[in-house]
Amino acid sequence: MLMVHKYGGSSLADAKRLMLAASRVAQQVRLGHRLVAVVSAQGDTTDALLENAAQVSRRPSKRELDAYLSAGEQMSAALMVMALEAQGIPAVSLAGWQAGLTTDSVHGDARVLGLRGSRIRYELDRGRTVVVAGFQGVDAAGDITTLGRGGSDTTAVALAAFLGAERCMIYTDVDGIYDRDPRKFPEAKRYERIGYDEMLALARGGAQVLHDRCVELAKRYQVPVQVLSSFRPGPGTLVTEI
Repeated sequence: MLMVHKYGGSSLADAKRLMLAASRVAQQVRLGHRLVAVVSAQGDTTDALLENAAQVSRRPSKRELDAYLSAGEQMSAALMVMALEAQGIPAVSLAGWQAGLTTDSVHGDARVLGLRGSRIRYELDRGRTVVVAGFQGVDAAGDITTLGRGGSDTTAVALAAFLGAERCMIYTDVDGIYDRDPRKFPEAKRYERIGYDEMLALARGGAQVLHDRCVELAKRYQVPVQVLSSFRPGPGTLVTEI
């Protein structure tokens, strides 16, 4: 079975959390699954990069800002591969352009268009786990683009769709989708299963667990998306057609 995992910044914020994520990936590989892991930048890395850029230029070009910000996810991907190799799992990291994720040319808010080339499948066929830097792709001119808010989730769903994965599993700091913010409302209800349209309505209404563009892709390609906690066991919420 081919699976796609996605790990957000809070799930990779320090070495302990990154190793925990790598252990979860390694466990699935040992069970015989082929796996593509999509990673965000660690913790507050993206904010720190934006601050650095602002110290150099008040108005950096969007092209160069994309090239700069994409480094955060690439660093996470390489660290994840180091952690997997330390656990005896053959793996390789790929930046968005190496993975072949193509986008339009709207820097800072690009839309995914497709998957070019066969690098991911080639690496999977060699017995490697593939770790892809999220939040980024490449346009027709060969320039790095970034996907905007929720970009790594969008990367994960897109790869699951284009590769024909059985499921896309989003690991984050909450244990599923709720009808309201559980941090503010203790009586909030967690959905065991939710339809694409209802999830889209929640996302467009301000729910921040999944971005609407990610859900749109999942609906278009009928990709089941499971939202799970990185830090405690549980079934999470399955986003699918109902």
